[in-house]
Amino acid sequence: MLNKNKKPDSVVYNEDSEQFDAFLKPYSTSVSAPVIEPTDLTGWKQKGAHSVNARFQARIDELKTAYQKMMKELEDNQKVYQASFKFEPVIGKTYHLYHHPERGLFLSILSPEECQFDFEGSYRLDADQTWSRIDS
Repeated sequence: MLNKNKKPDSVVYNEDSEQFDAFLKPYSTSVSAPVIEPTDLTGWKQKGAHSVNARFQARIDELKTAYQKMMKELEDNQKVYQASFKFEPVIGKTYHLYHHPERGLFLSILSPEECQFDFEGSYRLDADQTWSRIDS
């Protein structure tokens, strides 16, 4: 059954607002209007995808570098905390890690010039109880 109030397809009528609203459309509504051809966006998409991929790859590289740095800090902290020492380290002070051939790693206040054992590195105890390596 046909609805008697139905407008022809060439008439732009909004049944919700009950108004003719062809003038509100962002596109032409006339049958004689020029054909709308979609723009070829392939170049734009490829350029955008390349740019985004480069940005994400740079961020991934930054995260990898940060991860490697954090893992090195973790390794250093584990090494110092597993070393033997018979004193309570003071926050902010520098201590030196040495390797004794028979007793393994130990932490000392003696500088590398004052100690004959294999020097492993110098570390400072930070306020958050982490050890920061202060030499290369």
